Amino acid sequence: MTRLLYTFFLSLLLAAPVSSVTAQQATETPQIDRSATGGAPTLEDILARQRGEAVDNSWRRGTDDGSAEAAPGTGPLGTLGGMSNSDVWRDLRFNDADVKVSAGGPVAKVLVQDSGMAWLQFREGPLITYGGLSLVGTLGLLVIFYLIRGKIRIDGKKSGRTVTRFAFIERFAHWLMAGSFIVLGITGLITLMGRKFIIPAFGHEAFSTVAIASKWIHNNISWAFMLGLAMAFVLWVVHNIPNKTDLKWLAVGGGIFTKGVHPPARKFNAGQKMIFWSVIILGASISASGLSLLFPFEMPMFAKTFAILNDTGLPQIVGLGVLPTDLPPHQEMQLAQAWHAIVSFVLMAIILAHIYIGSVGMEGAFDAMGSGEVEEQWAREHHGLWLEELQQKGQAPAPGKAPTPAE
Repeated sequence: MTRLLYTFFLSLLLAAPVSSVTAQQATETPQIDRSATGGAPTLEDILARQRGEAVDNSWRRGTDDGSAEAAPGTGPLGTLGGMSNSDVWRDLRFNDADVKVSAGGPVAKVLVQDSGMAWLQFREGPLITYGGLSLVGTLGLLVIFYLIRGKIRIDGKKSGRTVTRFAFIERFAHWLMAGSFIVLGITGLITLMGRKFIIPAFGHEAFSTVAIASKWIHNNISWAFMLGLAMAFVLWVVHNIPNKTDLKWLAVGGGIFTKGVHPPARKFNAGQKMIFWSVIILGASISASGLSLLFPFEMPMFAKTFAILNDTGLPQIVGLGVLPTDLPPHQEMQLAQAWHAIVSFVLMAIILAHIYIGSVGMEGAFDAMGSGEVEEQWAREHHGLWLEELQQKGQAPAPGKAPTPAE
């Protein structure tokens, strides 16, 4: 370890004079001389791009093919003179060429598209890395919470009576949405991460079979998720409007962290409302980008969205500058795929926490979506105001009534 530290500091000392020389050279030559190459990129341009530095390509749009002053083809970075047609390739690269196609429409006219490589590097790098870490990190936190808090059990004495928590149509909507989302999450992860994890472990042929099946399942199950999402919104939106009672619930963390604490709540408490609106908003966003991917090039969303954001001034406030609004069709698809995956990772992390509370995390919670019937004491502790409303309407046993066997 000591030897590594010595090596590190020695490298810094040796690099210091080199850096100063480089900086001095940069100040002495602020502009690259491209006369020797007839306006074509120089070796310095190429090296800067390889170093990952931002290269301004705006100067290339207005230059001609350099046939008059082109460097000889035998020289370094030389051209073929008037035979080069570099102006044609430049127009193709920046999507300025007057391309005519017999079929395919505007999509087929884009022959060179630089942003594809940036999208691929983001997809195979930060997207997979941070997306995967978010899921693993969420699972780790839930395990730690369970080890510390344990299962949240019913504190009071069970009454032996049950209360109808959710009707059949509500449970159908929930399981249609939940089941399809789990399948979509698994198949989506296979499609996104399969090349990095499945191919090394099982080979290309195995991944090909799994990937084709995953794509087919993902595309078709998506309709079930959107239907379930719409049903859940219609059935529960009226019960998920925030109110003052939610502030009391949030003030004590819903009693999740402290045994014996049971804040008042109606049919849905503040935590469930946050889950509801997360699912509705993020699920709608995932559905919109998913539809754009299901129908390629027919539902562009980002150019219009960026124009609206630019009008608000938000991108400039956060330091992003003016967002591009002239997007090629392929870049629209790449942005749709990236957004689809990012939002899906966020929603998957939220749903993992929801699954935990609804299964091993809380006693009696699964019954609400399993049979639809919950123990009366569970309802009293977790949704006391809702239970009182049912009792006043005669839809739940009144207090003090003799217990009947729970089904």
